[in-house]
Amino acid sequence: MIRRMSAILAIPAVTLLTWAVAAAPASAAPIDKSHVLSSWTQTSASSYNTFISARNNQSSWSAYGFNWSTDYCSSSPDNPLGFPFNLSCARHDFGYRNYKAAGQFSANKPRLDSMFYEDLKRVCGSHGYSTSKKATCNSLAWTYYKTVKQLG
Repeated sequence: MIRRMSAILAIPAVTLLTWAVAAAPASAAPIDKSHVLSSWTQTSASSYNTFISARNNQSSWSAYGFNWSTDYCSSSPDNPLGFPFNLSCARHDFGYRNYKAAGQFSANKPRLDSMFYEDLKRVCGSHGYSTSKKATCNSLAWTYYKTVKQLG
């Protein structure tokens, strides 16, 4: 009896689910879009690496409707004094543009700016720079971070 009742109740649920999927627009973003966006905009190196991998394979993420556009470091140099800040700036742009589109920018801006600073510091720490050159890079990273924190 319980099995038969479960089967009877399941039919309308399956019908409703089928109708809902059919009624959804073909261009609707997957339900986990906010989760994916969040996972790509954390301060960790693994989040950065996952973002870069996705950025290099954007067509696999086309259903999400992400805005991948970037002007890199805006009106600041993308590679100041030879330090490659351009990808850090691109990820920062990605976070800003997609959280603005989602109407969740204000709540996420502090983390996006912190993410940017961590990315810049990783650039400074990962290229085997001498102590003085690394200090210069970190100083520039701090300046870029403070600028976007106040003006971004």
